[in-house]
This record gives sequence, C-alpha cells and structure tokens, in this order.
Amino acid sequence: SEDVLPRGIRSRLVRDINGLSMHILEAGFEEEDRPCVLLLHGFPELAYSWRKVMLPLAEAGYHVVAPDQRGYGRTTGWDPDYDGDLASFRRLNVVRDALGLVSALGYHSVAAVVGHDFGSPIAAWCAVSRPDVFRSVVLMSAPFSGPPSLLFNSANDQPSSSLPSPASDLFDDLAALPHPRKHYQRYYQTREANGNMHNAPQGIHAFLRGYYHFKSADWAGNKPFTLKARIAVEMAQMPRYYIMDFDKGMAETVALEMPSAEAISKCKWLPEDELRIYSEEFGRTGFQGGLQWYRSGGLGAAEMELFAGQTIDQPSMFISGANDWGSYQSPGSLERMQNVACTDMRAVHMVDDAGHWVQQEQPEAVSRLLIEFLHGQEHR
Repeated sequence: SEDVLPRGIRSRLVRDINGLSMHILEAGFEEEDRPCVLLLHGFPELAYSWRKVMLPLAEAGYHVVAPDQRGYGRTTGWDPDYDGDLASFRRLNVVRDALGLVSALGYHSVAAVVGHDFGSPIAAWCAVSRPDVFRSVVLMSAPFSGPPSLLFNSANDQPSSSLPSPASDLFDDLAALPHPRKHYQRYYQTREANGNMHNAPQGIHAFLRGYYHFKSADWAGNKPFTLKARIAVEMAQMPRYYIMDFDKGMAETVALEMPSAEAISKCKWLPEDELRIYSEEFGRTGFQGGLQWYRSGGLGAAEMELFAGQTIDQPSMFISGANDWGSYQSPGSLERMQNVACTDMRAVHMVDDAGHWVQQEQPEAVSRLLIEFLHGQEHR
C-alpha cells in the first residue's frame, strides 16, 4: 500500500506490457520531459528494493521507474506453475518486458538501465540488444561476461578442445566432495525449492530475515576473494548460501545463520516493518516466479547466439558490495566484463560495509555513484 512507501514515490499498474500488467514504483514523475532511469531488481526482491535510491535520483533530475519484474510482486500475467509457461521467462523475453514498459511510459530511450543481482544480466541484455534505447547501463552485484560464443573457423580447423567443462561435471564433483555440496542455482531449478522457502519451518518472515542477513555485510563470514577456477574444490570455498550442503534446502541453510533478536533490532538497513513488505508479498505469491528465471536460461540460449561477438559499447559501470560474493561466484566473469564484454566501462566500485544488497545496505554511496555516472555522461 502507498503508506509503506517514502513520500515522493508512487505505485501504479501499467497494463499490456508483453502480456503483463506490470506494477511499478516511480519517483520524479511530477515534471514532464525528464530523462528516465529504469531500475531492475533481482531475487528474491521487488521494485521496493530500490526505495532508498529512487528519491536521490529523482532529486538529481530523473524520472525513476522500478518495476516488479515478471514473476514477482504485484505484476500479473505470468504463469506461476512449475510445469507451466517456462519459455516466457527467457532472458530476451524479460528484455521485451523492459522495452515494452519504456515505450508505454512514452520514452524512445532511457538515460540508463540499472540491474541488480538477476536484474544485472537483464540490464546487460537490454544494453546488448537495444543500445539505441538503453543509452547506458549499470550492473550491480553480478558481472556480465558477454553473449555466448559461436565455434569459429571450425570448418577449416579442428574445433578448440579447450571448451569449458559442462556444468553437470561441476555439480557431480560438488556432490562427490568429502562433505557433499550442491550449487544453489541447481537447487533453485528443483521442484521442491519453492515449497521449501515458501513454507519454511521457521516461517517466511524469519526465512527472509535469515536469507538477507546471511548475504549481507552483517554476516561476518562474507569476506570474498577471487576463485582460481570453476571447479568443485574452489567453488566449495564460498558460503553455503551459494554452495549448499547437499542434504539441506535453503530454509535449513539460512536457519543456521539466523541473527539474534538483538541483531535484528539493530539492523538499520532492513528494519522489521520493511522486511514485512517482502514477507507479505512472497507469502502471497511464493517464489516460483523468481525461480523460473533459474530454470529458463537454456531455453533462450539459441536466440542469444544472435548476439555472439557483440559488446556493450555504451557507457557502463559496475557496483557491488565489498563483502559480496556475487562478484566472484562465477570465476573469470568480473575480469571478462571489464576486458571484453564492456568496451566503455567507466568504473568498478566495491562499496565498503555492504554485502549483496548494496543499494539497501549503503544507499547513500550507491545513489552518489549512480548520479555521478549519469551526470558524467551529460557533461561529456
């Protein structure tokens, strides 16, 4: 409801967006002809996750728009069934959602698209596929290593034998460790994942408190570093919210790291009344809509090959928390993003005292970085 939103942010529905009725939050809507900034959230989040940076961006002169993405919150028109319409969650179809929203709002282009967590690859694909519309891009907490490659010169030479090992080998190797483990992305593809979290033994509110705490700078174990390779013994160094114990679901995983009542009362970046927005929304919708994103990547692989060799040539920036393993969970991606995928990357910022939820944990720093990036383009 409107009373939970900071004054100056409004909520409304925009209908007929690629089959969706899309719920959006807006700031800076009072004046016409402002440049638009589009904010795309990740998992398990909502448009509400951007509440702390929307007003500073609006005060800097922008019309700021944050949708509940396909599968989330009060956006409707998506299939919540595990056995339902998975193809609609393909990366490039979610880009169509963003493009349709921009057009419906009366814009031919936006000043920037900003994506956090799973919103980051969507923002990147917006930039790759429609650079005329998405004039700059900010990726947060999830580096983008570029479009898939095609075999090159394979008609005239032997194809390279240095292709990466299939993911299935990693999953098998994790399960074969002395202390068996499993990758969270593989777990999120399973039928039981939604029920485990939606009907968590500790209750959905406590589950989300534990999940957000575990991946934040508040959890003392989040001290990330560069992994040498995507192999089991290296990957198993990551915390158990990424490389889980083989015999546990996510509800059981985060329960082991539940913060104390005192720690919760001192959590300024996510007090209980704000967490309740998430627990009420996910209590109503479940998590399957967001989990579909983890299951649909392969369905869009062929169409994404249309962009093989394409780079992000418009201005770009990367922001993450200094305590966020998300920047390192795919070995080599952070480096490839800077050296290959983005040809005009203005900066990489690792924000102090922030974990994975950087725009909520350190909103002032993130707002400042975003505004400097946006204004820097205007004054080129």
